[in-house]
Amino acid sequence: MSDDALDRAFTVQADVCGRFGSAFYADFGRCIAEGLADPAVRALFDAWADASFEELMGAAVPLRFLGAVHDLALSGDDPALTAVFPPTGDAAGAWAATRAAIARDPGRFTGFMAHEPQTNEVRRSTCLLPGFLVVAAETGLPLACLELGASAGLNQLWSRYRYDYGVAGSWGDPGSPLALGAEWSGAPAPWDAPLRVASTRACDRKPIDIRDADQRRRLKAYLWPDQTERIERFDIAAAMALAAGVTVEGADAAEWVEANAAPREGVTTCVFHSIFWQYLPEATAARLTAAIAGHGAKAMKTAPLAWLRMEPAPGQLIPIELRLTLWPGGEEQRLAVVQAHGATVDWDG
Repeated sequence: MSDDALDRAFTVQADVCGRFGSAFYADFGRCIAEGLADPAVRALFDAWADASFEELMGAAVPLRFLGAVHDLALSGDDPALTAVFPPTGDAAGAWAATRAAIARDPGRFTGFMAHEPQTNEVRRSTCLLPGFLVVAAETGLPLACLELGASAGLNQLWSRYRYDYGVAGSWGDPGSPLALGAEWSGAPAPWDAPLRVASTRACDRKPIDIRDADQRRRLKAYLWPDQTERIERFDIAAAMALAAGVTVEGADAAEWVEANAAPREGVTTCVFHSIFWQYLPEATAARLTAAIAGHGAKAMKTAPLAWLRMEPAPGQLIPIELRLTLWPGGEEQRLAVVQAHGATVDWDG
């Protein structure tokens, strides 16, 4: 890993955070980039010693570190850091406290960073919902939903949320505890499709059990600390998931799909995921693709299979696209270009 690659990764991440509305992380990320000259700071990234800029961003290394710092601030284990992290404090003060924390216990940071980010951004359901509506409209059958890389499973409750897309349309229970919204452009989605959920299941290589306070905090740590609306949404969704007894199965995604995604008579088996694919080893991605296609080859009109995904365009980090492949037939279509946190939907479908 060249010095320039890591510096560039944090500088670019800072710019992205700024564009996505986090002024604190924009400034904090630049502080980190400047602080990489400190050997104690740079040593935290030894696991990516040979990584290129593209590999660092693909593995979300800057986000891993930001999550580690936020987790420490949320924990209260370092009062000096907590005191200067949002909603109080500033980036320069937070970085000074972070460097002191690194000097005391670098293992706290490297341990957190060993696993890829699991944001479980619940607002991504605003992007997924219109895809589910298309599947329902085209098949006319209840959905048997299978989510991959589900983290804590908050998006398993997507059908229980309320959605508002302004003049473009709305969907869901007006009395839901959680209301989600997004800016919509393009033609309307099939808001009146007969959408019914027959079942929901989910898997993750390392699922987060939100019944555990430490694991719930880890999940929350990947939210950006000055974006209070995201944090409030998370708190409501987590409470709903706890009340509903949501669970996520610990499993390799490819093996899980092979075992569980065969088409079933009378339902549409719907495999879906969001901001998940980039973390897969190439062999796992190839095996997973083959598994889904293999199940699709056995699909029938009375037992269809849908593959709905909200992921970066192939080979890129942006744009984020909502794509759907539906069997029988196996035709793929891009339904929308969306914002990574679910704030906008530019509808093609």
